[in-house]
Amino acid sequence: MKRKLSVKAPAKINLALDVLHKRPDGFHEVEMVMTNVDLADRLELTELRRNEIVIESTSGFVPDDQRNLAFQAAALLKKKFNIRQGLSIKIDKQIPVAAGLAGGSSDAAAALRGLNELWQLGLTYDELANIGSEIGSDVAFCVYGGTALAKGRGEIIQPMDAPPPCWVILAKPSIGVSTADVYRRLKTAEMNHPDVRGMMQAIEEKNYEAICQRLGNVLEDVTLKLHPEVRQIKEKMESLGADGVLMSGSGPTVFGLTRHESRMQRIYNGLRGFCGQVYAVRLLGEKNP
Repeated sequence: MKRKLSVKAPAKINLALDVLHKRPDGFHEVEMVMTNVDLADRLELTELRRNEIVIESTSGFVPDDQRNLAFQAAALLKKKFNIRQGLSIKIDKQIPVAAGLAGGSSDAAAALRGLNELWQLGLTYDELANIGSEIGSDVAFCVYGGTALAKGRGEIIQPMDAPPPCWVILAKPSIGVSTADVYRRLKTAEMNHPDVRGMMQAIEEKNYEAICQRLGNVLEDVTLKLHPEVRQIKEKMESLGADGVLMSGSGPTVFGLTRHESRMQRIYNGLRGFCGQVYAVRLLGEKNP
């Protein structure tokens, strides 16, 4: 009997993203406040008799080989724990690809959590996050989920309480952004650093207005210069009445926050004819079970 398991992989947004300096290892030292939103891929993990990893996806933009982060997660666990069991990973892709929403990282984290259960490895989330940090900078956060401060190159996770509930409108233009290119063009001496500590305090106090005021992302200026359409989406979202608007990660997705369903509907409808992919979802904010 082949065992199988289904795992949810939610997207993330950055409420605050600061880059402190470039490290000797070539990575950048970051401080990010991240939280999950209720837009998620779903992974179906099924054991195979033959010893191989097979990736299938509902999106043609997702690689089905070792470039896929869920593939890398499964391969890493197999190697570390000498597992000869084959595996099929079917990815129902709902998170846009290369969007600044950690879709690939969340898939990798979901694979780690799911395989830990399927293969009865008995690993803690701390151990899984440690393994995940070998795959990519956002994977550790995605293992825990919820809301957290991420430091180092993104692998040092400090869990936080959930922000107050609200609607999140996500808008992704039909362009791709190279994260490496954005970081390469970043001039650390000229950056306007976001108030990361103020954002943490606002979340702790469940102060929605203060959260909206403290949204900040040092990568935004670079991406807005490279891709004017991202700026247009940001300005459109602000003009439609979002309480706070920010680009997530290195972009190109822009998100807007509102507490009111009627305003969410207005922003969503106003962007539909303006931008390729638009979603209206809720903040999740709580950790993975």
